[in-house]
Amino acid sequence: MKSAVETLNPTRVRLTVEVPFEELKDSLDAAYKKINQQVTVKGFRKGKIPARVIDQRFGRGAVLEEAVNDALPKFYTEAVNEAELNVLGQPEVDITELKDGETLNFTAEVDIRPTIEIPDYSGIEVEVDAVEVSEEDVDKAVSDLRERFASTSPVERAAEDGDVVTIDLEAKVGGEVLEDGVASGVSYTIGSGELLEGIDDAVKGLEAGGEATFTSELKGGSAAGQEAEVTVKVTQVAARELPELDDEFAQLASEFDTLDELKADSRKRLENMKQYDQATQAQERVLEKLLELVEVPVPEKLLEDEVNTRKHNLEHHQLGQMGLDIEKYLEIQGKTVEEFDTETKEAAVKGIKTQFVLDELVKQEKLNVNQEELTEHLMRRAASSGMSPDQFAQAVVEGGQVPLLVGEVARGKALAVVVEKAVVKDTNGEVIDLDDEDEVEQATETVEAAEGTADAEAEAEAEEKTEG
Repeated sequence: MKSAVETLNPTRVRLTVEVPFEELKDSLDAAYKKINQQVTVKGFRKGKIPARVIDQRFGRGAVLEEAVNDALPKFYTEAVNEAELNVLGQPEVDITELKDGETLNFTAEVDIRPTIEIPDYSGIEVEVDAVEVSEEDVDKAVSDLRERFASTSPVERAAEDGDVVTIDLEAKVGGEVLEDGVASGVSYTIGSGELLEGIDDAVKGLEAGGEATFTSELKGGSAAGQEAEVTVKVTQVAARELPELDDEFAQLASEFDTLDELKADSRKRLENMKQYDQATQAQERVLEKLLELVEVPVPEKLLEDEVNTRKHNLEHHQLGQMGLDIEKYLEIQGKTVEEFDTETKEAAVKGIKTQFVLDELVKQEKLNVNQEELTEHLMRRAASSGMSPDQFAQAVVEGGQVPLLVGEVARGKALAVVVEKAVVKDTNGEVIDLDDEDEVEQATETVEAAEGTADAEAEAEAEEKTEG
């Protein structure tokens, strides 16, 4: 076999392959054997029909077609390996010449990973938000905790903001009560915004036994997105009572003995959260700067596939779970189809560039992923998918997704290397040290967010495996 490579553009090549006919012998033998098992000829036992009889009865062309279909993948792979190409997707193959007994010639056009030059990235500088926790922040955290320990007691008066009401609901569309539009004994806190738009105004002022009717757009169910006439009946009004903010509350709501200790712990927790957010912000901004430094051509077919994948994941794995379609989603977002398409394409381009650049850095920095790092990543991904670690791991292995997870962690390590060499300052001008034991996993999450679809794709495939 002889092969040659022609570069069509930085991301696409054409392979020209010439195969001497004698190299088709194994595929020809396999073709005769396969046809032997599929046909019957009077006077011959099944599987024992001579090749010349098959040629006479069914045509040499049928045998050649079967043989070529069997041989093409093998010769294509040999040509790719010989040229040391890093191909993307499936090739477009064209048989240019097939002479029985002489030669098989074909071409294969395929996208390839572009050659990327990573410049010196040690001079990257970014600014991030300073970690500042105010007294108001601490007071809000303690107040939120206090809300969780509120008690309720029935009252004989009209419902007010903040009260917890027990209600019965009935929704009609077109004058007909929906099968899934009736609910009884629903507990609702007025002002929480957790149910239907308009329900707060409807129930405020009602005492137990009172009812009202209002119009609202349904958020889910069989008539999601449609206007419904909703009748709400209040069966009980209960006032919420908050505990006093004192040492007794601290002992009730935490492991601390005093309110001051509880507040100090709340401040520390808020600082940790803001430090985590600050590190994520630094990683995102360093990645953006890195991508600006590198020229990355994007294969057109790969970009098209990525855009389609993102749209598919949004429609079938995200909006579907919320009972929305793409039209309703765009309406809620206040976007046109054109704006959505533009944003999706821009995000896809960023995701592809992120993967290409960080994969090149993985090679350049000779980064490897150890078992502990892979296991930690798998545990997090399992938690985000709602599956147990064992279920997720089994699904990943059966779905052949282990290399995908390894790649994600490796790219996270590559980003962590770049961040480590960057100068990160906060808005106060202070240089930030981002060294952290969870840095790689956090960087991996940042990379996943930039790539966009990796997480959704792997989890969707894992879930499908589990369901199957």
